[in-house]
Parts: sequence; structure tokens; C-alpha cells
Amino acid sequence: MSWQQKLKHELTAVAIAALYFGCWIAALLTLKQLILAEYQIAFHGLSMALIGALILSKVVLILEHVSLGAWIRAQPAWVDVILRTALYSLGVALVLVLENGFELRHEYGGFGPAVAAIFQKTDIHHIWANTIALSGALFGYNLLSVIQRRLGKSGFRRMFLEPLPATSTTKTA
Repeated sequence: MSWQQKLKHELTAVAIAALYFGCWIAALLTLKQLILAEYQIAFHGLSMALIGALILSKVVLILEHVSLGAWIRAQPAWVDVILRTALYSLGVALVLVLENGFELRHEYGGFGPAVAAIFQKTDIHHIWANTIALSGALFGYNLLSVIQRRLGKSGFRRMFLEPLPATSTTKTA
């Protein structure tokens, strides 16, 4: 495979993952905007959503290539899905805490006090909400990834692009 083909493959993978995570993040932002509108609080965050979707996409695509060990490979696929989702979600929560600590460092006189303040103030609720929503996105992504590995790329495409097979209406005794 030439470097142009590798680059095209990588860009396609990032674009698909970014679209997937972008949809989840857009849904989360829409919910936030609707809830805050009820209290007449303006909310803007589309540009951050796009950047977040791109970063999350690239990180997840890299982490997909990290082996979780022989024990996991010997387990049913759902174990891999749950473990990867839990690990990725923990990473998301950590990044959100670090990001907020960095943003608030001037207000609280340093990074350490800012991180401590996150857990003492209502910012932690915002972090929990984002982590829970993104955990749902990560679970769906990991589930689809396992299905694609099982069926192969062509089988995965056929599963979603072809009509469903007819179901039998007769009952057997």
C-alpha cells in the first residue's frame, strides 16, 4: 500500500469517526442549549464540539490498535466493548477535569487549586454530564467496531445498506 493510499485510508477513518462523534456531541450540545434556554441562559459551543469530535476520533482510532492483552482476546466480544468503553470514558473524564483546571487556573491561583475547586463547585456536574454522554458515544463506537471486526468491512456495509431479510410469520411447534 502506497503512502497516498495509507493517507487516504487514515483520513477516511478519521472523517467517519469524527462524523459519528460529532453527531453525538451535537446532540449533547443541543440538549444543553434547550435546557439552558428554558432559564434564558445563552450557550455557544459549536466550534468546541467540532474540535472535540476531531480529537476524540483520532484518540479512539489510535487506542483501537492497543491490545488489552491475551486474557481479553480469550473473552466474549462484549467484555472488550465494556472494558474499552470504561477505559476510554475514564480518559474522557480525566481530560475534562484537566481542561477545566487549565481554564480556571488564573481564577483560583494555580492549576492545583483550580482542579480542587472543580470538585467543590458545580463544574463537576458539567463534567459528569459530558462524560456520561460521551460514554454512550464510546459504547456505540466500540460495539460497532466489534461488529465490523466480526463481519469484515464488506459484511458490515451489507448489514446496513441491504434490506433486511424477510421474517417468517409461521410458528413452529
